[in-house]
Amino acid sequence: MKERAVVKVLLAGESWVSATIDHKGYDPFAHTQVEIGCARLLEALTAEGIDVTHLRSHDVAEFFPQTIAELSAYDVVLLSDVGSNTLLLHPDTFHGGRPTPNRLKLLREWVHGGGGLMMAGGYLSFQGFEGKASYHRTAVEEILPVDIESTDDRVETPEGITPERTDAAHPCVKGLPQRWPILLGYQRTTLKPDSRLLATIEGEVLLATRRVGAGRTVAFTSDISPHWAPEEFMAWDGYGRLFAQCLRWLAADTTALVGGRHGNTENE
Repeated sequence: MKERAVVKVLLAGESWVSATIDHKGYDPFAHTQVEIGCARLLEALTAEGIDVTHLRSHDVAEFFPQTIAELSAYDVVLLSDVGSNTLLLHPDTFHGGRPTPNRLKLLREWVHGGGGLMMAGGYLSFQGFEGKASYHRTAVEEILPVDIESTDDRVETPEGITPERTDAAHPCVKGLPQRWPILLGYQRTTLKPDSRLLATIEGEVLLATRRVGAGRTVAFTSDISPHWAPEEFMAWDGYGRLFAQCLRWLAADTTALVGGRHGNTENE
């Protein structure tokens, strides 16, 4: 059997720095810690044979690619819980007052040329908490499968809401059941007319795909980690499979073999 090409993914975001002050009687004790939200996803994708480079949120501003050539080292970029300001404001611009590439427009150009982009939900995805993610009316919104609201778009469902697959044939969801384990929240978006809806939550968009020029995009409007993705969802045997299949579709890797990239897929 011929081996399938390895999909190379750049995951930007899904980490944060927690600063805590513990008060022990009269004496305060301050400490900080880096938290990695995507640890379970990284483990699941590795088991699925996906090659993921994780660029932590505090490194995105400085080290996220600034050229098409640098982006093209990857098949797919996955943005998860990292706001547009972090991509827009390279330290040379923010601290030095110097012009640098607009990386939202760069992603748009790269996708039109054949790249794959996925955005997963979270407090700093889509429009986000208090609108701070701020992807509305940007070049990234332009290429996503969904239109983003102009204000805080979060929908909290602490009671747990069951997603439903709406398209059994698409490669992203092929082989997955109609009903998935519960999620605890999502972002309200509007499906673009030329996009394909694959799963819903409370009747709203959960998973959608789109062809953009020679490239492809995916929107998953809930989280890949807590708190919106509870243990029930992350322990599900479809968790790694769902995201691996999305990434392979974005890389056009359903039929691509080693030595060739961006092959054709069925049911695109």
